[in-house]
Amino acid sequence: MTTNTESKNDQEVVITLRNMNKWYGQFHVLKNINLEVKRGERIVICGPSGSGKSTMIRCINRLEEHQEGDIVVDGVTLTDDLKNIGVIRREVGMVFQHFNLFPHLTVLENCTLAPMWVRKMPKKEAEEIAMKFLGRVKIPDQANKYPGQLSGGQQQRVAIARSLCMNPRVMLFDEPTSALDPEMIKEVLDVMVELADEGMTMLCVTHEMGFAKKVADRVIFMDAGEVVEENEPHEFFNNPQQDRTKLFLSQILGH
Repeated sequence: MTTNTESKNDQEVVITLRNMNKWYGQFHVLKNINLEVKRGERIVICGPSGSGKSTMIRCINRLEEHQEGDIVVDGVTLTDDLKNIGVIRREVGMVFQHFNLFPHLTVLENCTLAPMWVRKMPKKEAEEIAMKFLGRVKIPDQANKYPGQLSGGQQQRVAIARSLCMNPRVMLFDEPTSALDPEMIKEVLDVMVELADEGMTMLCVTHEMGFAKKVADRVIFMDAGEVVEENEPHEFFNNPQQDRTKLFLSQILGH
Protein backbone atom coordinates (compact mmCIF):
# COMPACT_ATOMS: atom_id res chain seq x y z
CA MET A 1 0.00 0.00 0.00
CA THR A 2 1.22 3.50 -0.78
CA THR A 3 1.98 5.29 2.46
CA ASN A 4 0.75 8.82 2.15
CA THR A 5 2.98 11.35 3.81
CA GLU A 6 1.96 14.28 1.65
CA SER A 7 0.12 17.21 3.13
CA LYS A 8 -3.55 17.48 2.31
CA ASN A 9 -2.79 21.05 1.39
CA ASP A 10 -0.52 20.07 -1.50
CA GLN A 11 -3.54 20.63 -3.75
CA GLU A 12 -3.06 17.39 -5.69
CA VAL A 13 -6.54 16.48 -6.85
CA VAL A 14 -7.06 12.73 -7.26
CA ILE A 15 -10.80 12.65 -8.13
CA THR A 16 -12.84 15.25 -9.99
CA LEU A 17 -16.56 15.09 -10.69
CA ARG A 18 -17.65 17.92 -12.98
CA ASN A 19 -21.33 18.63 -13.71
CA MET A 20 -21.99 14.89 -13.44
CA ASN A 21 -25.53 13.71 -14.18
CA LYS A 22 -27.14 10.30 -14.20
CA TRP A 23 -30.61 9.08 -15.07
CA TYR A 24 -32.41 5.78 -14.63
CA GLY A 25 -34.82 6.08 -17.53
CA GLN A 26 -36.74 9.30 -16.82
CA PHE A 27 -35.59 9.45 -13.18
CA HIS A 28 -32.83 12.03 -12.67
CA VAL A 29 -30.86 10.28 -9.93
CA LEU A 30 -27.73 12.52 -9.83
CA LYS A 31 -28.00 16.23 -10.62
CA ASN A 32 -24.96 18.33 -11.55
CA ILE A 33 -22.58 16.78 -9.04
CA ASN A 34 -19.34 18.74 -8.60
CA LEU A 35 -16.66 17.38 -6.30
CA GLU A 36 -12.89 17.51 -5.97
CA VAL A 37 -11.05 15.07 -3.72
CA LYS A 38 -7.44 15.75 -2.80
CA ARG A 39 -4.84 13.09 -2.15
CA GLY A 40 -5.15 11.86 1.43
CA GLU A 41 -8.56 13.43 2.02
CA ARG A 42 -11.20 11.51 3.96
CA ILE A 43 -14.72 12.37 2.86
CA VAL A 44 -17.89 11.03 4.44
CA ILE A 45 -21.06 11.14 2.34
CA CYS A 46 -24.38 10.98 4.18
CA GLY A 47 -28.03 11.55 3.44
CA PRO A 48 -31.41 9.83 3.49
CA SER A 49 -32.06 6.57 1.67
CA GLY A 50 -32.44 7.12 -2.07
CA SER A 51 -30.47 10.38 -2.10
CA GLY A 52 -27.93 9.11 -4.66
CA LYS A 53 -24.96 8.60 -2.31
CA SER A 54 -24.10 5.05 -3.31
CA THR A 55 -24.84 5.70 -6.97
CA MET A 56 -22.38 8.59 -6.94
CA ILE A 57 -19.43 6.62 -5.61
CA ARG A 58 -20.29 3.62 -7.79
CA CYS A 59 -19.96 5.92 -10.82
CA ILE A 60 -16.36 6.66 -9.82
CA ASN A 61 -15.22 3.15 -10.78
CA ARG A 62 -17.88 2.62 -13.46
CA LEU A 63 -20.05 0.17 -11.56
CA GLU A 64 -22.71 2.67 -12.59
CA GLU A 65 -22.56 4.64 -15.81
CA HIS A 66 -23.10 8.40 -15.80
CA GLN A 67 -24.65 10.10 -18.82
CA GLU A 68 -23.37 13.68 -18.60
CA GLY A 69 -20.36 15.48 -17.21
CA ASP A 70 -16.81 14.35 -16.43
CA ILE A 71 -15.26 11.94 -13.95
CA VAL A 72 -11.47 12.11 -13.75
CA VAL A 73 -9.51 9.74 -11.46
CA ASP A 74 -5.77 10.31 -11.11
CA GLY A 75 -5.65 12.08 -14.47
CA VAL A 76 -7.63 9.38 -16.31
CA THR A 77 -11.02 10.43 -17.70
CA LEU A 78 -13.71 7.80 -17.26
CA THR A 79 -15.37 7.01 -20.59
CA ASP A 80 -16.70 3.93 -22.36
CA ASP A 81 -13.08 3.01 -23.11
CA LEU A 82 -12.58 -0.37 -21.41
CA LYS A 83 -8.85 0.28 -21.06
CA ASN A 84 -9.49 3.46 -19.04
CA ILE A 85 -12.06 1.65 -16.90
CA GLY A 86 -9.49 -1.06 -16.18
CA VAL A 87 -6.83 1.48 -15.23
CA ILE A 88 -9.18 3.23 -12.82
CA ARG A 89 -10.42 0.01 -11.22
CA ARG A 90 -6.84 -1.04 -10.54
CA GLU A 91 -6.28 2.18 -8.59
CA VAL A 92 -9.65 2.44 -6.81
CA GLY A 93 -10.55 -0.12 -4.14
CA MET A 94 -14.21 -0.72 -3.33
CA VAL A 95 -15.77 -2.18 -0.20
CA PHE A 96 -19.45 -3.06 -0.49
CA GLN A 97 -22.30 -3.30 1.98
CA HIS A 98 -22.65 -7.07 1.48
CA PHE A 99 -18.94 -8.03 1.35
CA ASN A 100 -19.08 -9.52 -2.21
CA LEU A 101 -16.61 -12.29 -1.35
CA PHE A 102 -16.46 -15.46 -3.44
CA PRO A 103 -18.02 -18.13 -1.19
CA HIS A 104 -16.22 -21.05 -2.91
CA LEU A 105 -12.77 -19.54 -2.35
CA THR A 106 -10.87 -19.37 0.92
CA VAL A 107 -10.12 -16.01 2.53
CA LEU A 108 -6.55 -16.19 1.18
CA GLU A 109 -7.77 -17.08 -2.33
CA ASN A 110 -10.25 -14.18 -2.26
CA CYS A 111 -7.36 -11.82 -1.46
CA THR A 112 -4.88 -13.17 -4.03
CA LEU A 113 -7.24 -13.48 -7.00
CA ALA A 114 -7.08 -9.87 -8.28
CA PRO A 115 -3.32 -9.33 -7.74
CA MET A 116 -2.58 -12.55 -9.64
CA TRP A 117 -5.06 -11.96 -12.49
CA VAL A 118 -5.00 -8.19 -12.86
CA ARG A 119 -1.49 -7.27 -11.73
CA LYS A 120 0.02 -10.60 -12.97
CA MET A 121 1.66 -11.11 -9.59
CA PRO A 122 3.29 -14.49 -8.83
CA LYS A 123 1.21 -16.61 -6.44
CA LYS A 124 3.84 -16.64 -3.67
CA GLU A 125 4.18 -12.84 -3.71
CA ALA A 126 0.39 -12.40 -3.80
CA GLU A 127 0.01 -14.71 -0.80
CA GLU A 128 2.68 -12.82 1.16
CA ILE A 129 0.92 -9.51 0.50
CA ALA A 130 -2.47 -11.03 1.35
CA MET A 131 -1.18 -12.33 4.68
CA LYS A 132 0.30 -8.90 5.44
CA PHE A 133 -3.06 -7.22 4.96
CA LEU A 134 -5.01 -9.96 6.73
CA GLY A 135 -2.66 -9.21 9.62
CA ARG A 136 -3.46 -5.52 9.27
CA VAL A 137 -7.19 -6.24 9.68
CA LYS A 138 -6.36 -8.64 12.53
CA ILE A 139 -7.58 -11.94 11.04
CA PRO A 140 -4.49 -13.72 9.62
CA ASP A 141 -5.61 -16.87 11.44
CA GLN A 142 -8.72 -17.03 9.23
CA ALA A 143 -6.76 -17.25 5.95
CA ASN A 144 -7.70 -20.84 5.12
CA LYS A 145 -11.36 -20.61 6.09
CA TYR A 146 -14.23 -19.92 3.71
CA PRO A 147 -16.31 -16.74 4.00
CA GLY A 148 -19.33 -18.68 5.24
CA GLN A 149 -17.33 -19.77 8.29
CA LEU A 150 -16.73 -16.16 9.39
CA SER A 151 -18.83 -13.56 11.17
CA GLY A 152 -20.13 -10.59 9.23
CA GLY A 153 -17.53 -8.31 10.77
CA GLN A 154 -14.75 -10.72 9.84
CA GLN A 155 -16.05 -10.99 6.27
CA GLN A 156 -16.07 -7.22 5.92
CA ARG A 157 -12.50 -7.04 7.21
CA VAL A 158 -11.54 -9.65 4.59
CA ALA A 159 -13.21 -7.43 1.96
CA ILE A 160 -11.08 -4.47 3.12
CA ALA A 161 -7.90 -6.58 3.08
CA ARG A 162 -8.78 -7.84 -0.41
CA SER A 163 -9.02 -4.24 -1.68
CA LEU A 164 -5.74 -3.27 0.00
CA CYS A 165 -3.95 -6.16 -1.73
CA MET A 166 -4.33 -4.25 -5.01
CA ASN A 167 -2.39 -1.30 -3.53
CA PRO A 168 -5.17 1.17 -4.37
CA ARG A 169 -4.67 4.92 -4.40
CA VAL A 170 -8.27 5.53 -3.34
CA MET A 171 -10.72 3.49 -1.26
CA LEU A 172 -14.49 3.72 -1.73
CA PHE A 173 -16.73 2.40 1.04
CA ASP A 174 -20.42 1.87 0.27
CA GLU A 175 -22.22 1.64 3.63
CA PRO A 176 -19.66 -0.90 4.88
CA THR A 177 -21.28 -1.42 8.29
CA SER A 178 -24.99 -1.27 7.48
CA ALA A 179 -25.36 -5.05 7.06
CA LEU A 180 -23.55 -5.81 10.33
CA ASP A 181 -24.81 -6.55 13.80
CA PRO A 182 -24.08 -3.68 16.23
CA GLU A 183 -21.30 -5.53 18.07
CA MET A 184 -19.45 -6.10 14.77
CA ILE A 185 -19.60 -2.50 13.55
CA LYS A 186 -16.79 -1.26 15.79
CA GLU A 187 -14.28 -3.83 14.56
CA VAL A 188 -14.79 -2.70 10.96
CA LEU A 189 -14.77 1.02 11.82
CA ASP A 190 -11.54 0.54 13.79
CA VAL A 191 -9.82 -0.79 10.65
CA MET A 192 -11.17 2.15 8.63
CA VAL A 193 -9.94 4.64 11.26
CA GLU A 194 -6.45 3.10 11.02
CA LEU A 195 -6.50 3.47 7.22
CA ALA A 196 -7.59 7.09 7.58
CA ASP A 197 -4.81 7.76 10.08
CA GLU A 198 -2.28 6.42 7.57
CA GLY A 199 -3.43 8.90 4.94
CA MET A 200 -5.48 6.69 2.62
CA THR A 201 -7.71 8.74 0.31
CA MET A 202 -11.22 7.64 1.27
CA LEU A 203 -14.80 8.28 0.23
CA CYS A 204 -17.21 6.63 2.60
CA VAL A 205 -20.99 6.46 2.35
CA THR A 206 -22.15 5.80 5.90
CA HIS A 207 -24.67 6.63 8.61
CA GLU A 208 -21.98 6.26 11.28
CA MET A 209 -21.81 9.88 12.36
CA GLY A 210 -19.30 9.16 15.12
CA PHE A 211 -16.92 7.90 12.45
CA ALA A 212 -17.57 11.05 10.40
CA LYS A 213 -16.74 13.28 13.38
CA LYS A 214 -13.59 11.32 14.13
CA VAL A 215 -11.92 10.91 10.74
CA ALA A 216 -13.59 13.05 8.07
CA ASP A 217 -11.93 16.10 6.58
CA ARG A 218 -15.25 16.94 4.95
CA VAL A 219 -18.82 15.73 5.35
CA ILE A 220 -21.06 15.88 2.29
CA PHE A 221 -24.84 15.77 2.68
CA MET A 222 -26.86 14.60 -0.31
CA ASP A 223 -30.62 14.63 -0.83
CA ALA A 224 -32.72 13.98 -3.94
CA GLY A 225 -29.65 13.49 -6.12
CA GLU A 226 -27.97 16.76 -5.18
CA VAL A 227 -25.08 17.83 -2.97
CA VAL A 228 -27.03 20.01 -0.53
CA GLU A 229 -24.22 20.94 1.85
CA GLU A 230 -20.59 20.17 2.57
CA ASN A 231 -18.32 21.34 5.35
CA GLU A 232 -15.68 20.23 7.81
CA PRO A 233 -17.22 18.04 10.54
CA HIS A 234 -17.41 20.53 13.41
CA GLU A 235 -19.26 23.10 11.32
CA PHE A 236 -21.38 20.49 9.57
CA PHE A 237 -22.71 18.99 12.80
CA ASN A 238 -22.85 22.13 14.94
CA ASN A 239 -23.86 24.75 12.42
CA PRO A 240 -25.72 23.19 9.46
CA GLN A 241 -26.82 25.82 6.94
CA GLN A 242 -29.62 24.14 5.01
CA ASP A 243 -33.05 23.11 6.33
CA ARG A 244 -32.74 19.69 4.70
CA THR A 245 -29.44 19.12 6.49
CA LYS A 246 -30.91 20.23 9.83
CA LEU A 247 -33.85 17.85 9.43
CA PHE A 248 -31.59 14.91 8.54
CA LEU A 249 -29.28 15.53 11.48
CA SER A 250 -32.18 15.88 13.88
CA GLN A 251 -33.52 12.52 12.71
CA ILE A 252 -30.25 10.65 12.75
CA LEU A 253 -28.76 12.20 15.90
CA GLY A 254 -32.06 12.51 17.77
CA HIS A 255 -31.87 16.23 18.54
